[in-house]
Amino acid sequence: METVERRRITVRGVVQGVGFRPYVYTRATGLGLAGHVTNTPEGVVAEVEGAPDAVTAFCDRLAADAPPLAVVDAVDHRRVPVAGGTGFTIVASRAGGPARTLVPPDVATCADCLAELADPADRRHRHPFITCTHCGPRFTIVTGLPYDRAHTTMAAFPMCPDCAREYADPADRRFHAQPVACPACGPRLRLLDGHPPHEVTGADPVAEARRLLAAGAILAVKGIGGYHLACDASRPGAVAELRRRKARGDKPFALMARDLAGLEHLVHTGPEERALLTGAARPIVLLRRRADAPAGEVADEVAPRCPDLGVMLPYTPVHHLLLGLPGDPPGPRLLVMTSGNLSGEPIVTEDDEALDRLAPLADAWLTHDRPIHVPCDDSVVRVCDGEPLILRRSRGYAPLPVALPLPVPAVLAAGGDLKNTFCLGEGRRAWLSAHIGDMDDLATQYARERAERQLESVTGVTPAVLAADLHPGYRSGQRARRDAAGRPLVRVQHHHAHIASAMAEHGLDGGRPVIGVAFDGTGYGDDGAVWGGEFLLADYAGYTRFAHLAYVPLPGGDAAVHRPYRMALSQLRAAGIAWTPDLPCVAACPPDELRVLAGQLERNLNCAPTSSMGRLFDAVSSLAGVCHHSGYEAQAAIELESAALTDLTASGPVPGYAFALRLPPDGAEGPVAADPAPVLAAVVADLRAGTRPAWIAARFHTAVAELVGALCGLARERHGLDTVALTGGVFANTLLSSACARILRERDFTVLRHVRIPPNDGGLSLGQLMVAAAVHATDHHS
Repeated sequence: METVERRRITVRGVVQGVGFRPYVYTRATGLGLAGHVTNTPEGVVAEVEGAPDAVTAFCDRLAADAPPLAVVDAVDHRRVPVAGGTGFTIVASRAGGPARTLVPPDVATCADCLAELADPADRRHRHPFITCTHCGPRFTIVTGLPYDRAHTTMAAFPMCPDCAREYADPADRRFHAQPVACPACGPRLRLLDGHPPHEVTGADPVAEARRLLAAGAILAVKGIGGYHLACDASRPGAVAELRRRKARGDKPFALMARDLAGLEHLVHTGPEERALLTGAARPIVLLRRRADAPAGEVADEVAPRCPDLGVMLPYTPVHHLLLGLPGDPPGPRLLVMTSGNLSGEPIVTEDDEALDRLAPLADAWLTHDRPIHVPCDDSVVRVCDGEPLILRRSRGYAPLPVALPLPVPAVLAAGGDLKNTFCLGEGRRAWLSAHIGDMDDLATQYARERAERQLESVTGVTPAVLAADLHPGYRSGQRARRDAAGRPLVRVQHHHAHIASAMAEHGLDGGRPVIGVAFDGTGYGDDGAVWGGEFLLADYAGYTRFAHLAYVPLPGGDAAVHRPYRMALSQLRAAGIAWTPDLPCVAACPPDELRVLAGQLERNLNCAPTSSMGRLFDAVSSLAGVCHHSGYEAQAAIELESAALTDLTASGPVPGYAFALRLPPDGAEGPVAADPAPVLAAVVADLRAGTRPAWIAARFHTAVAELVGALCGLARERHGLDTVALTGGVFANTLLSSACARILRERDFTVLRHVRIPPNDGGLSLGQLMVAAAVHATDHHS
């Protein structure tokens, strides 16, 4: 009698919503095995029975041959008693117990679905919600686990007989694809026009939407994770009007093109950029503009004075239809696609809310009746030295977990108040939320609460420890304090969290400190000052402040941020340089304000001390005559980088200015202070000699990179450390990041830079989580 064996297999990871059960079914039946497979809260569980060789073959390559969207963390199998029976089945999902499976992110429409979308003979020709096992919405439609149609926002759309047949057919690409639908049974697209809005009937909604866009209208377009506001990117009037309505200032808009061919004459793309643009995540990718780009194709109002264009390719069927399929009448070739909100507010997801909140912004609404359960903005990525650098981690990436180098208790880290994300962690996994936004707005705080409940429900993590920023005024920290309810709340210094985030991303266990270089605009320091130009010797459990930029007054707080000339004048005064009328920052300051500012600095009124590198970039930008008013975060620094690129492209490396290093007195403890006074004096000398602002900008970037090299060298000399983590929002500047990394590697340092986690405050919560876990462990064992 032939030997028969039965095994029970549990597969953990991103294995629901990615076609894993159909894959298991096909693999088992191909090997002649009996049994079943089901979704459970802990993952996919299968039992297979048959010849031992076939059972072994089934188990051996189960992970290696998994579907393209699956991420298999673990495969456990054990022998169980033989049950007999024939055939292999997919059985109903099993609920109950803690959730331990992973929800996949939303991904772009696949090539097979796009081929059907454009095929007049296919029953899903031009269907705006075409999807299959390998593509489409996942995270934003999940309402619970296990991942089944009943636990998604597709539950309200019963399948028609044709879709049900495909869903049940193991040979079909839509076998157990939960969002499956067709024109007969799926969501319905509608176009609403006018004020008050009314449905446009008698015309194809997409065709009419394209006509409106071509005529200069601004449309609210419902996507996967929220509404966009769209207009024709080639029409200056439409883009300027959208900017005015949205209260956008000069902040760049993102663009969407039909394909790569619609972009490559406008921006520089290498293989890494093309892979990001065409991959499943489809983020916005920041690309350098071409100097020889044709005029008029992109209105100047899209990204004023910005060296980059943020571009993406379509990732939903609606996007493909809006930009036109082959043979469609001509329409806009490039669309502005920006978040559907007023600046500073969360992205709109609810239909009634869209008709209300977007009424002052949109001329028409292209909407549909499939609910969005989880808001999810577009991700933003750029490439630095051939590697991706995620600046906003959201759609396409969230909620994929981050593998942790150490096990942690159940921790909820609140993040910061700007670019807020929160982070849940337990064991060796951490889940960063999608981008939430800035916590100043009450609607953003409510959105954060909803997102937190949802992520806790799909991860099964019930936080026992909370973490928040050290700043006493942060709303994220205030909420963490209110929600603690007796649980430990660990306060984490801002720049320590940045460095811990970089360490965790690179798998460091914290057994040896790193030299953390944390450059940003604002972070609350241990001494109550505004830190931001920091060199910390850090592990997860703590840090020592080794060096920092010398303190200067921050006159008027936010006023200095929005008017960089104020920061330039403060830096000049600290350096002992007179405010003469020939200096651009002096000329930019209104005379009355100049007099008031002089008195404010003289009496030290509302002048918090700051060591911020972000504010130093602002100051040099204004001093050099590049940017005096900042309408969005880091505008002055971005325009300074743009100017530097002009000269570096033409001239190659340039000689830098030199900072002065002020060491503590012999025998005294304390950090080294990097004094920018000699840099400012040299900038003034260059200005008076008629030097171009671009050359000054390039020299300043070189100066900062050489300062990093010098101070890291001094830290190694004194403390024997040779690993450097570059982190903080200033390192979104790829010119600076690349220069620092090159100098450090030439001096035999190991350099850690962010790739998968944002260097800015969007990555802060991961570092908070790791520090909180280390502090909690120390407190628990003390």
